[in-house]
Amino acid sequence: MGRTLIALDRDAAEPLYQQLRKALERAIASGALNPHLPLPSSRELSRELGISRNTVNTAYQELIAEGFVEPRPRSGLVVNPEMLSHLSYEPDEPSSPDVIDWSSRVRPWPDTRIPEIAKVSDWHRYPYPFVAGQVEVESFPRLAWARALREALEPPHLYYSLRDGIDEDDPYLVDALCREVLPTRGIEAEPDQVLITLGSQQGLDLLASSLLREGDTVGVEDPGYLDARHIFSRAGALLAPFPVDGAGMVPPAGLGGIELLHLTPSHHSPTNVTLSIGRRKQLLAQARQSDTLLIEDDYDSEFRYQGSPTPALKALPGSDRVIYLGTFSKFLAPGLRLGYLVAAPELIRELRNQRRYRVRHASGHIQRAMSLLIDSGQYHRTVRRRRTQLQRKWYALRDALNELLPWRVDPPPGGVSIWVTGPPSLDCAELATAALARGVVIERGDIYFTERAQHRNHFRLGFAAIPLDAIRPGVRQLAAAVSEVLGSR
Repeated sequence: MGRTLIALDRDAAEPLYQQLRKALERAIASGALNPHLPLPSSRELSRELGISRNTVNTAYQELIAEGFVEPRPRSGLVVNPEMLSHLSYEPDEPSSPDVIDWSSRVRPWPDTRIPEIAKVSDWHRYPYPFVAGQVEVESFPRLAWARALREALEPPHLYYSLRDGIDEDDPYLVDALCREVLPTRGIEAEPDQVLITLGSQQGLDLLASSLLREGDTVGVEDPGYLDARHIFSRAGALLAPFPVDGAGMVPPAGLGGIELLHLTPSHHSPTNVTLSIGRRKQLLAQARQSDTLLIEDDYDSEFRYQGSPTPALKALPGSDRVIYLGTFSKFLAPGLRLGYLVAAPELIRELRNQRRYRVRHASGHIQRAMSLLIDSGQYHRTVRRRRTQLQRKWYALRDALNELLPWRVDPPPGGVSIWVTGPPSLDCAELATAALARGVVIERGDIYFTERAQHRNHFRLGFAAIPLDAIRPGVRQLAAAVSEVLGSR
C-alpha cells in the first residue's frame, strides 16, 4: 500500500475517528484514493497514522453506515460508486501562482558564445544516420553483458555491486584496467594512479575544477572538441586555440603561460588526423620547460584500419605531466557512461575527493560487470569484432564519397567518422538542412572552429551507427544534396 497522505490533528477537539472519516471522504472524492481499489486495511492504516485499529474501524463503520463504502468478500472495503457524487468534498480555492524569475536565479555561464554540438534527437528514425558518437545497437554484446550483469549480483561480487563505496572505485575494475586495458596503449600504471569516471567528459570536468583558476589559459586544438571548450570556459579559463594540419596540432613557439593543453593525439577530434611522433616529443619538451600539464583525450584509439594503433602520448618517456583520459563509450556503448583517468597519485586523490561530493562514484554494479567482461576476454573480443565492422564501414564510406562526390576525399585511416572538406562555395549549414530533407543526418563542421565564418565548407560523417548496406545509398542522397546546395549559389 502506498502512503495515504492523511494528516490528523491530535490536539483538535474533534475526535480522531471523525477526522479520519472526513479525511477519507476527501481523499476518495479528490482521487487521492483510487475508488476502484480496496481501502487500506485497518491494520495498515493504523500503523501508518500511528493510531489504534479501533479508531480506524470506528471511522470505517461510519462510512459503511452512511453508504460511502461497502464490504466485499475477499476484497475488503471498497467505495460505493453510487455515493461518489454525494461526497461533500470541496477543493480549496486555487491560490494565485507564485511567479519565480528563474533567469535571475540561475548562475550565468561564460561559455554562451561557444556553439554546441546539435544532435538530431530522433536520428535513429532516419534511413541514413551519419551521426558521430553513437553506435549500431545490434553490434552491442548483449548476451555477454547480460551475463556479466547477472554474475555481478552473485557472491562474491554482490557486495561490490551494491555497496556505497564513498570515494572508492571497484578494485577489480581498476586491476583489470592496469592488467588488460592500459598495457594495450603502452601505459604501465599502478592502481593508485587510476580513477574511474562517468565517461571521459567527467574526467575533463574534474580536472578543470581542480587545476584551473579564474583567468588561467588553456590551449585547445582548432578545430577541436567543443565540449572541452565549454568545460574549460565554465571553470573560468581563457582559451588559446592552436591550428591543426595533417600531422595534428601545430606546436607553437612555446607553451609559456599555458596552464593546460588539451590534445586528442591518436585521432584528432574532429578530423581524425594523428599527432606525429616528432610533434609529440616537441610538445612534451615544451610542456616540461613551461610547467604546462597535458591532457591526452584518447577516446577511440583502438579503431585504426591501416597499420597498428599509435602508442599513447602517456606511453612515451618523459610523459609524467601527461594526464590520460580513456573511455568505454566508443568501444561498447555511450549509454554506459564509464571511463577512466590515469595520473599521478597525488592528483588522483584530489580528483577522487572532488568526485565524492558530486556523484560519489560510478555505479558499483556497472563497474563490477565491466570488470567481469574484461576478465572473461569478451571485452577484447568485442573490440576486435567492432574494429573489423568499422573497418568495412570506413572503406565503404571512403570509396562511396570518392565515387559520388565531385571532389576527392582522403581521410586518415582511423576513428569513427570521416571529416570532409568541400569547395569554398559549399555551406555546411545549408547542406545539413538539404541532406536531412533527403533522410541523411550529418554534422556541420564550422562549429568546431574558433572562427566559424571562415570554415563553412566542412562537415563530419559518422559511420559507427549507420548499417553497412545503408552507406552507399546514403552517400548518393548526400551527393544530390551537395549538387542542390552548390547549384543554388
